[in-house]
Amino acid sequence: MPNLTKNLGVGSMVVILITFLLFAIALFEKGFTHDLLLEAAIFLISVKLIIITYRNSAGVETIQQKLDLILTEEKHLETAISALRAAKAAERSRPGAPRSS
Repeated sequence: MPNLTKNLGVGSMVVILITFLLFAIALFEKGFTHDLLLEAAIFLISVKLIIITYRNSAGVETIQQKLDLILTEEKHLETAISALRAAKAAERSRPGAPRSS
């Protein structure tokens, strides 16, 4: 549950609260009539949009973590390649060392 506030943000939490309050007010104002179905549908649409936003945010976070891992591995590979190139250049610069093609 701690990720809920992190991924949704303050703005979304305020929208959730306002939507719920308006739904509750409409429920008591209009009573249990046919209009209640309309109010419930609007409330459920709002909840669905919030859930989609949450899932999107969580997915973006997962993708960001994977990209960070790829970049870290790339840096390790670049370091290893640089070390190999430096060793090869040092070997070539030694007098009397066999030259490879």
